[in-house]
Amino acid sequence: MPRTDEAEWWFNAVYDAVQQIPHGKVTSYGHIARLLGCPQRSRQVGICLKHLPSNAPGTDHFYHEQNVPWQRVINAKGMIPHRGPGSAARQATALQGEGVIVHSDAMGEFSVDLGRYGWFPDRLEGDESASEEEEEEEDGVEVENGEGRGNMM
Repeated sequence: MPRTDEAEWWFNAVYDAVQQIPHGKVTSYGHIARLLGCPQRSRQVGICLKHLPSNAPGTDHFYHEQNVPWQRVINAKGMIPHRGPGSAARQATALQGEGVIVHSDAMGEFSVDLGRYGWFPDRLEGDESASEEEEEEEDGVEVENGEGRGNMM
């Protein structure tokens, strides 16, 4: 079933945001959602990553598992979630390949120290809306409800 334009935009926005996570760093589903302006949509971030296409021969996807570092997104507690048999171990191995220390407990749960490896910027690179607000503030223009007003004396 084809995606709606809104869903396609969301998937692409998530994949673009995840591409900005630096090598050897991790962030949370919720942080990606917050960076995209929808903090309540952390589960939808996970769904997008679950449906990240492969780069199999004969496919032509702009975003795929080879250019979107899906392994760098974990939950807000620093845990690597189990989404299916072997999925957490695969993600842990991919992170270890980037130099991230992944801890494993007696129950087979994997975790990452967010204090050491976390990536939590205030905005994404190239986020024009945030830079426009900063420019307006620097120019002495108040921003309220998305509308600028000049300072009246």
